[in-house]
Amino acid sequence: MKKKIIVAITGASGSIYAKVLLDKLALLADQIEEVGIVMSDNAKDVWQFELQNDVYQSYPFRFYAKNDFMAPFASGSANFDTMIVCPCSMGTLARIAHGTSSDLTTRAADVILKERRRLILVTRETPLSLIHIHNMSLVTEAGAIVCPASPSFYSQPSTLEEVAATVVDRILHLAGLQIKTYQWGEGD
Repeated sequence: MKKKIIVAITGASGSIYAKVLLDKLALLADQIEEVGIVMSDNAKDVWQFELQNDVYQSYPFRFYAKNDFMAPFASGSANFDTMIVCPCSMGTLARIAHGTSSDLTTRAADVILKERRRLILVTRETPLSLIHIHNMSLVTEAGAIVCPASPSFYSQPSTLEEVAATVVDRILHLAGLQIKTYQWGEGD
């Protein structure tokens, strides 16, 4: 069964993770029915600053405005399976943890949680305050998966995109997608 996925991109640093995620989702079209994207204004600014491009506009996915509450995934009846917030700012985490549906990202996350579907939050912050940790605990108790953007190095990545892919591949596995990737103990 093909997946329906929401990707929310916030203004946290780490646009490379969002780019690699979108690149890989585009390659997995045989497993995906639909991808809906919502980006904050800050996400667009950070992407431009960090990656020096606006290539996000060229992906074959449908983009929704940050306050488009008519987007299909603003309702549980649209049956989106998974939502990935990548990168996930601490402000977005806090709003999700406390049920503040003030924009499409937080409304969609609220819907995913209430429908008991998969919400993956790719958090980007260091160090963490006790408030951040409490918010991570709250969303975890509500059913979300907190997947910090902590790359691994045992696959010996040699480019920035390969480093980011160590996190993105983990996200895709958590989303239930089948991908070929490095796994510890299985060689190259």
